[in-house]
Amino acid sequence: MAAKKKPALTTRPDEAGAFAYQGLDRVLHEKARLGILTALHTKPEGILFTDLKELCALTDGNLSRHIQVLQEAELVEVWKGHEGRRPQTLIRLSTVGRTHFNAYLNELEHVIRDARRGAKATAVEPPLDAPPGWILA
Repeated sequence: MAAKKKPALTTRPDEAGAFAYQGLDRVLHEKARLGILTALHTKPEGILFTDLKELCALTDGNLSRHIQVLQEAELVEVWKGHEGRRPQTLIRLSTVGRTHFNAYLNELEHVIRDARRGAKATAVEPPLDAPPGWILA
């Protein structure tokens, strides 16, 4: 899966699409998958399925389904092995997944910067009165 090329970022909040955040990928943005990817990002060597399940507070079925979605998107690798007689599954971020997740984090940082910039602007300005003819719904 090739990473999508991000549009040039604008510093003008009044430009069309300034807050579209095209880099926020729905596959990554789902809460459980975001937690999975964050955990995997902190452990380049990978995390065992059972440990990842506990870290993300998911059931076996939920984690399996989210891993399947991430694997289909080529963001994670799933390795099967054994420790003694016990089968084990190791989950790791793929190279593509690590690159894509880092780009996603950069996009989230833009969201935070934009929101903080807006918060600073409104913190010093008095609340706006409604334009003539408008009422608060």
